[in-house]
Amino acid sequence: MTTKSDVLVLGGGVIGLAVARELLLAGRQVTVLDAGRTGAATSHGNCGTITPSHATPLAMPGMVGQAMRWMLQPDAPFYVKPRIDPALWGWLLQAARRCTWAEFKRHTPIKGALLMRSRELLEEMVTRERLECEFEARGTLYVFRDARKFESSRWLPEALNGVGIPCETIDGDAVRAREPCLNESIVGAHFNPRDAHLRPDRYLAELARRVRELGGVVREGVRVTGLRSEAGRVDTIVTSDGKLTAREVVLALGSWSPALARGVGLRLPIQPGKGYSITYDRPPLAPSTPVVLKERSVCVTAWGSGFRLGSTMEFSGFDTSMNARRLDALERGAREYLHHPHGPRRLEEWYGWRPMTYDDLPIIGRAPSLSNLVVATGHGMLGVTLSAVTGRLVREIVCGEPPMLDLAPISPTRFH
Repeated sequence: MTTKSDVLVLGGGVIGLAVARELLLAGRQVTVLDAGRTGAATSHGNCGTITPSHATPLAMPGMVGQAMRWMLQPDAPFYVKPRIDPALWGWLLQAARRCTWAEFKRHTPIKGALLMRSRELLEEMVTRERLECEFEARGTLYVFRDARKFESSRWLPEALNGVGIPCETIDGDAVRAREPCLNESIVGAHFNPRDAHLRPDRYLAELARRVRELGGVVREGVRVTGLRSEAGRVDTIVTSDGKLTAREVVLALGSWSPALARGVGLRLPIQPGKGYSITYDRPPLAPSTPVVLKERSVCVTAWGSGFRLGSTMEFSGFDTSMNARRLDALERGAREYLHHPHGPRRLEEWYGWRPMTYDDLPIIGRAPSLSNLVVATGHGMLGVTLSAVTGRLVREIVCGEPPMLDLAPISPTRFH
C-alpha cells in the first residue's frame, strides 16, 4: 500500500524540523522522516553559534593559495583527502573560480540579508515559544595572535559594516579584559555584536518537541531510498518502511540530498564537508562570548552545561572514521590562546558532514520541472544559523505567500 500525506519533509535535522514547524503554524499537515534519530546528525555537535558575521564568502581572493598550503598539512583547518573523485575536483574548481573581489561584492549582501533575517527570526522564535536551548545574544569574538594577520584582516569590519552587519575592532588589552580566559599572546580581535549562540542539541530537541506539539508526525528510523516522478511531479517516495506519496515534498537531507535528487533528474552540486568537535565539562575559566581562534580556525563555545571546541573542513567523502589527528588539532589550537583550553572531562567526540555548495549559498526553492518538490539544503556550516529563515521561506513557497527575500540567488534553478 502507498501512504498519502499533505507535506512530507525528508530529513529530521535542524532544517527539516524548522521547515516542519513553520508549515504546521501555517495550518498544513506535516510528516517528517528521519533515517536515524531526529536531530542526531549534522547539527548535533557543532558549536551552536548564530553568525551574521559569516556573511562574507568562504571562496574569496587568496583562498586558493591558502588551501594549497594547507593541503600539505594533514591537521590543517582545510584538508582534501587525495583520491580520484571527478565530482569533488569539479566542485573545487567551481569554488576556485569564485575567488574574486567581484564575486565577493556580489555575494556578501545576499548572504548577509539571509543571515540577518534568520538571526531576527530565531531569537523571536526562541523567546516567544520559550525554547530551552541556552540561547544567549552575546556576540562573537574573532581573536588573533599574529599581529600581521590581525592587521591584514581589517577588510572584515569594513565589509560587514558595509552590508549592515556591525563589527568592531578591539586591541589586545581590551579583548583580554573582556575575556580573561584569553592568554597574553592575543594581539587583537573583531567583535560581532549581532551574533549569538545556543546549545544545538537542545535547540534540535526543542524544535522536535514543538513539531509534535503542533500536531506534526515525526517518523524516526525511516530511510528514504528513492524518488520517482511522473507528469512533472514527485509521484512516489520509496522508503525502508514502504512507499509514500505527498501533495508537497520538501528535500532537507543535507549532504545526502544530491544522491536522492539525481533519481528525479535534479542536480545539486553539494559536497560533504566533514567537521569535528569535542565537548567537555565546563572549565574553571571559560569565555562568556563564543571565540573563534582565527589563525587555527577553531571555534570555542561555553554554555552553562558544557564547553565545546569545533571546526575544521575535511573533504574525504562519507568517511566514517574518527580522525584523532583532527581532534588533537582542536586542542592544540586552544592551548595557544586559552588559559584553560579544555574542561576536566572529555564528554563527546563528534563529526558531521556539512552540505557545502561551491558558491557558499544555500539551495532553497522549487525544483525545476517538479511542481511539488521544494529543496531546502546546502547550508554549509550555517544550518543552525539559517534554520529560521529557511523554515519561513519554505513555508512561503509551499503556501503561496509573498517571499520575504529574493529567492533567485538561492534557487536550485541557478545550477540548471
